[in-house]
Amino acid sequence: MASMEYISTTERVKVWLDTTTLHVQFNNPARHNALSVDMWEAVPPLLDVASHDDRVRLVVFSGAGEKAFVSGADITQFEDQRAAKEAVDRYEKMAEECLQSIANFAKPTLACIQGYCIGGGVNVAISCDIRIASSNSVFSIPAARLGLGYRYSAMKNLVDLIGPGNAKDLFFSARKIDADEARFLGLISRVCEPADLHTLLKEYTDALAVNAPITIAAAKAITAEILKPSPELDMAKCQTLIRGCFESADYAEGRKAFMEKRKPVFAGK
Repeated sequence: MASMEYISTTERVKVWLDTTTLHVQFNNPARHNALSVDMWEAVPPLLDVASHDDRVRLVVFSGAGEKAFVSGADITQFEDQRAAKEAVDRYEKMAEECLQSIANFAKPTLACIQGYCIGGGVNVAISCDIRIASSNSVFSIPAARLGLGYRYSAMKNLVDLIGPGNAKDLFFSARKIDADEARFLGLISRVCEPADLHTLLKEYTDALAVNAPITIAAAKAITAEILKPSPELDMAKCQTLIRGCFESADYAEGRKAFMEKRKPVFAGK
């Protein structure tokens, strides 16, 4: 299989194969790599090719430039993509397919974070197996400032990774945290100076190039089995709660306030 077969469906996602590492880079630096629809849609087909390519031992996700990994969803598309009921359904399905394609990918994945990692950026990062970051990185989940409903899978990934207490702290407050606190909480595993990020990443690409892929794949699959949800899970209830967020007046206000760069006034309705 030739590396030329890795062709992104959008110029806002770059892809290249470096020996045994497939690099997927979010390339929207003018908007701090905010995820537009075409970027969400580009990832699953790339991972599908990689899943059948025996050369690929690791997939690394990064952001173009030095200011951001992913700064969230591209808010310029909110009115079109997340306003009407049908658009919400389509947008949520598209984002879910992207994140699940990462989470369910059988081979190791790594998020290499520098700068802003906000909202959807956190979702991408926590869908990966490993997260490393530069010391100037900033993390936040601002859904509560927007009135957004958060999918079950995204909440589960967060709770599984950092525990329910820390997850509720970050989610309810929507506060920003630095790389040191992110490491303390378990959101990321390694931190280094920005100039050393390439060296730290190389430590992983080198290790995954030589370590036993079948052993690693087995460990990843077994970990997924360990983390499977309880049979008592009420998924219909979760979906109803999310729908209630998107159909609320608060969500309309949050979206409008974000566009107008002002603080929203939420009424709980």
